[in-house]
Amino acid sequence: MTLLKHYVLPFLALACISFLLTNCKKDTQQEPSLQFSFKFDSNQERLNNLGLPSTIPAGNAAQTPDFHGMSVHYIELAPSAFTQLGDGAIVYHATETTKGGDNAVDFDLAAKGKAGEVFTRVNLKDVAPGTYEWVRASVTYQNYDVVFNINALPVVGDLKNQKGTVASFVGFNTYLTTVTPREKSITVNDDKKQGFWAFETNLSAPYDVYNQIYSGDAPAGATTVVNPIANTSPIPAGSCVVTGKFATPLVITGEESGDIEVVLSFSINNSFEWQDTNGNGQLDIYGDGTPAEKIVDMGLRGLIPSHN
Repeated sequence: MTLLKHYVLPFLALACISFLLTNCKKDTQQEPSLQFSFKFDSNQERLNNLGLPSTIPAGNAAQTPDFHGMSVHYIELAPSAFTQLGDGAIVYHATETTKGGDNAVDFDLAAKGKAGEVFTRVNLKDVAPGTYEWVRASVTYQNYDVVFNINALPVVGDLKNQKGTVASFVGFNTYLTTVTPREKSITVNDDKKQGFWAFETNLSAPYDVYNQIYSGDAPAGATTVVNPIANTSPIPAGSCVVTGKFATPLVITGEESGDIEVVLSFSINNSFEWQDTNGNGQLDIYGDGTPAEKIVDMGLRGLIPSHN
């Protein structure tokens, strides 16, 4: 009994502790996941709604924004060009609400991400096994800087090459409480359809004390939404379901032992477009009451997904 007490029981206790620690360690290990991140590519080809090369229309001008971040509210993996919207593997769907009256994305709860940052992940066990050639990503929100001029200011004259931050909402419908492009905020507490924007100036010193925030809407239906398979798998008007094809299909077996990261590379090549009323190729607003040049298109210009 003494031998059992002094040698065997301590050994059994240590064995039990080791077993518990080992099992706890296993329980805390994460399951393999499918992860998504953004890339914003200024050199990626500029496409139109049908996925064809696109030039800037006569009378308009465009610039490539300096992107800070973005949000999508829906991601679907599609096996083929004939897979209809909603019939593929829906791997991410953000929270929606009717607080503003109609069904809308709840912007406060939407996942947002910067370039190279994993903004959402799903357990690979929850993704239907299959071979997927296409990705559909419904873009909700973009945040970026643009360059503009303020002309004809009383006393001051013209302020050239100023910066401003744009909060751009291109989803089908987004419920917003407040919008903060950079530092200043506006209160909305309502739904906003595709094309709503808020613009905050970031003036150089000593004029930075006069920074303001403005808001408006791009024309209905003017936002570019690239869908190269529109003839076989269309998307609803007013949505922003950008569609892109994997160079190598994504294969999900259901037996994965490690994570898979999908990078959604969006073309931002001259993606911010306006009516160039004076023909100088620059975005102009005025301080003497002359109407500012109108923003007409804030749509991303293509999607190339990749995986590792």
